[in-house]
This record gives sequence, C-alpha cells and structure tokens, in this order.
Amino acid sequence: MDPNAQPPAALASNGAYPLRLRRVAIDTWRENVAYLHRDCATYRAEGFQALSKVEVRANGRRILATLNVVDDLRIVHCDEVGLSIDAFAQLGVDDGHPAMIAQAEPPSSIPALHRKIAGERLGRDDFLAIVRDIADHRYSKIELTAFVVGTNQGELDREEVAFLTEAMAAVGHRIDWHERPVVDKHCIGGIPGNRSSMLVVPIVAAHGMLCPKTSSRAITSPAGTADTMEVLARVELPTEVLSGIVREHRGCLAWGGTANLSPADDVLISVERPLSIDSPGQMVASILSKKLAAGSTHLVLDIPVGPTAKVRSMPEAQKLRKLFEFVATRMNLCIDVVITDGRQPIGNGIGPVLEARDVMRVLENDPRAPNDLRQKALRLAGRMLEFDPDVRGGDGFAIARDILDSGRALAKMDAIIRAQGAHAFDHNAPQLARLSFDVCAERDGVVTAIDNHQLARIARMAGAPKMQGSGVDLFRKLGEVATQGEALYRVFADYPADLEFARQASTRASGFTLGTADELPHLFVEF
Repeated sequence: MDPNAQPPAALASNGAYPLRLRRVAIDTWRENVAYLHRDCATYRAEGFQALSKVEVRANGRRILATLNVVDDLRIVHCDEVGLSIDAFAQLGVDDGHPAMIAQAEPPSSIPALHRKIAGERLGRDDFLAIVRDIADHRYSKIELTAFVVGTNQGELDREEVAFLTEAMAAVGHRIDWHERPVVDKHCIGGIPGNRSSMLVVPIVAAHGMLCPKTSSRAITSPAGTADTMEVLARVELPTEVLSGIVREHRGCLAWGGTANLSPADDVLISVERPLSIDSPGQMVASILSKKLAAGSTHLVLDIPVGPTAKVRSMPEAQKLRKLFEFVATRMNLCIDVVITDGRQPIGNGIGPVLEARDVMRVLENDPRAPNDLRQKALRLAGRMLEFDPDVRGGDGFAIARDILDSGRALAKMDAIIRAQGAHAFDHNAPQLARLSFDVCAERDGVVTAIDNHQLARIARMAGAPKMQGSGVDLFRKLGEVATQGEALYRVFADYPADLEFARQASTRASGFTLGTADELPHLFVEF
C-alpha cells in the first residue's frame, strides 16, 4: 500500500473517518496513547490537537486515549491510527482492523476537580464521578496531576478518604467469594526483601482459611511480591483460572493487574510515583480499595517504622493506623494494624531470585534461612489465623509455627506453584546473575544503620527486578560485628554496565554505617 495513501473520502454515519488500526510497540505504562500522522485527513478535518483526548472505536469496543501527532511514516501511515501496547490490547483486534476516531467528550467531573483544587470538601458523588472518569482514561496527565496534588497531604479529611476508597473499590471488577472470612495481608512498603506474604499465604491456606493474594509488581523497588513469585510460577493468570486455584488450594500468589481491581488506582499510581507523592489519604484509599475489590473481609496491615522506612516515628505510625482503622470500619473491613521493625531489609536477599531463595529456605526449614523473615512471617500469619473464630486470641503464632515446622506450609506452597504453572527452579541452586562484586567494611565496628533506600537503589542499578538474578545479598545485619575488609554484602548483575552502575553507587554510599553497639537506633515493634 502507498504509505501516503489517504483514507476514503466518505464519512461514516457518526462523522468520523474510518482508519486502520496499527499496534505501536511503545509501552506507555498505564496511559492509553493514540498516534495520528500529521498529514492524515482525519487529523486535519477533525481539528485534533496533540495531547487532546480522543475516542477510538473498533470491534464494538471503545477506548479513550491521549493523542500524539507524528511526522514519521514508520510509526503510522496517513490512513492508520496507532495505539500503544496496552491500548491496542484492550480492543482485542488484529493489526489493520477498521477503526473510527473522534474527539472525546470532556470529563463530566471536571467541575468537582476544580472545586477540590480550590480547597473545597467533596462529597461521595463527587469522588465517584471523578474516579469513574479516571478509570475510563478521560483525564489527561495534567488533570490527573492536579487531582493528585489537590488531594495530597492535609487536603483530604478522613470522611473524604472514606469516599475516595469507596469509589475506587466500586469502579472496576469486584470479587465475591461467598464466604467469610476472606483474609489478606499487606505491607505499606519501603522495606527491601520483605517477602513475608509468600510465607504467610501458604501457612494460612494450609490451615484452611481463604487467602487470595493478588500482589503488585515493583514500581520503584527491586522486587514486588509478584516479581519474586514469578521466579517460581506464572503470576499473570485470567480471573477465572485464578478463582479456580483459590477455591481448590485456598490461596494464590498472583499479579493483580489482570483482574481489573480498582483500575483507577493503577492510573493514579502512574502519576504519584514520578512526583514521589504518597500521602496518607491516597495510601489508605489505594490499599483498602484493592483489598475490598479483591473480596477481602479481614486484613492484617504491616506498617514498618524506621529511619529509612516510609514511616519514621511511632507518632506518625499511630496516626496512620487510626486513619486505616476509621476507613476500614466504614467499609465493613475487619483490620488488624501491626507496627513492625523497619530499620533494615528483611531477609538476606534483595532482588527476585535472592528473595525467592530466602522464602524457600524458610519453608524448607533450612538452617541457612534468614531468621528475621521467618519470625516476621510467623507473627503476621499468627495474627491472620486469629481471624478464625475457632482460634483463641494469642494462639495464632504457635499454630503458624507448627504448620511451618511440620512441612505443611511447604506442601501448600508447592501445590500453589504447580497450580499456577511452575517454572523450572531448583530451590537449592537459584539462577543468580553471572557477575558479582563484594562491598567490604572499611573499618572494624558494629553495624549500627542500614539504609533501605540505598540498598534498594543499588539492587535496581544492578538490574533488579527486570533481570531476576540481579540484586544484593546481605552478609551482615544490624547489631552484628564486621571487621575491616570483610564483605558486608555481594552485588549480582548480568551485564557489565549494570555491575559498574551498582559499583559506583555503592562506592559513593555503601548503605552501611559502622559504629558501637550503643549507637543502634531504637526498635519500633509491637510483636
């Protein structure tokens, strides 16, 4: 076909020119993007502008997208409309399928957004309208940013947080398991290596409680639970398959992105992360809306506290706890908020393969298993088991320990792995990256501080989570003695460039502080 060929002159009944769809292999992450050539007759006739919102229809479906105008025929021809990877997949058609494009109607919730920007308090219907428009991709990036900034810090009272949570849970798919309790566990994040969910789920499921764990992938961390579980099994599963696994095995460990649970949250995160905005109200709405949409009735929430954690003081943790408890109560969600030690990474490995190794060592009762990961998982699992009306308060920890020590948790994990689709993985010989270097102590001393942010940054520079075998393997933890020249941790990378980036970062700041025992930071913990 002539690359400069123009679309047919005849207009469709709705006034839009018919074009051919083209999949443009660009990952625009959580944003639908459409591409039109500048010389396209539709572009000229309809008066489109770059970055405006357009509606693309094909195969009886429609999506809203942000328009990009291009001058390169290698991206789209003049008789084509291109769509980014995710946007194209939503229409469920092949390259070349006929499509129509038109100006999108402005979001009906814009007046409510303007009132929020002006500092007004919004009601339930206002938030529902805004969230619906966000989930439908009706908001531009600028409008999304305005909403995120307008609801940041003290701009939402607790009633508004409840309205936002309710709206986010209501828009999208919502699962009903037709039983109680449906239990879940969540950590607010910020602590590398904290893979307790991969231990809690098989323990609780082995007890017989329903625990459908849908987890996220890493956004700014070296690994999310889904990234680490993907070392062992498939995590991208259709909702019907996932439901069958949960009903048969009482649990799962899967990526939540395929289930369309609280879709507005995924869109908002794409704006919040680059802005480094993670206000208490937005955090509460994000976490609780996902749990409600996933059908959870009971939740154990982990708030780590430490000098380089998201929450750095006990008063801050208590304030956040009260907000979670208020909103959860309004949503009829039973919540148990636990404040834990966030002074350092949990476990020894940071990165998917290293974290999977730690998890399997704990499940196998291997003497090399990191004790801090084991103890934290047992205590969180114990709190979850106490949601069972047949378990007396205070007995959960002992029951969880018996399930782990007896091998029942390992058997349950193996069953879940097989059901989800096991990957070839030898628990005793994980496929670590081929290149490595050690970061050594510059002097004798006691480890008095470990910077969570810096260790996570080094692991990401080494290639984690994209390169599963990359990351950081810790040899020393808080309170342990290190001698000059002794390795504090080892960095793994698959590529020389990644290894060098990580080396430079660790040279500028190792993330470890050595001193004397009396300089150790105060422990914030409720266990």
